[in-house]
Amino acid sequence: MRSLGVAAMAALLVLGIVTAQQPVAIEVYKTPTCGCCGKWVEHLRQQGFAPKVTDLEDVETIKVKHGVPDGSRSCHTAIVQGYVVEGHVPAKEVHRLLKERPTVVGIAVPGMPAGSPGMEVPNGRVDSFDVISFDKQGKTRVFASYRK
Repeated sequence: MRSLGVAAMAALLVLGIVTAQQPVAIEVYKTPTCGCCGKWVEHLRQQGFAPKVTDLEDVETIKVKHGVPDGSRSCHTAIVQGYVVEGHVPAKEVHRLLKERPTVVGIAVPGMPAGSPGMEVPNGRVDSFDVISFDKQGKTRVFASYRK
């Protein structure tokens, strides 16, 4: 009987630790009419983030302010713990970025590849795409690759 009580207490302790983890705050800047941006925000929520969304008519100013290279841009920009996240980056790569904390300005999925988070299409098409990192000079390198 006593061992059952200890096991129950251990289970409650583990449950308490798991539920005590707070969602990761992330600021998302997008245009008010962008449906795929809204789907990406929902993807973040499902993966342990707490997005604060700001709708702007012009998101280019945010991209310029935070140093997103021209060739790396997409439809929305997010800021999380000092990093920039541009476009339809999978949440697992954002978690990886925050865990590894590389010396970069941020990560991006350039363009809007079909099948990336928020860009799911009814026919199930998934394009290959790279998540790239970029530094203050705009130099990019592959952070993760997604192949069909």
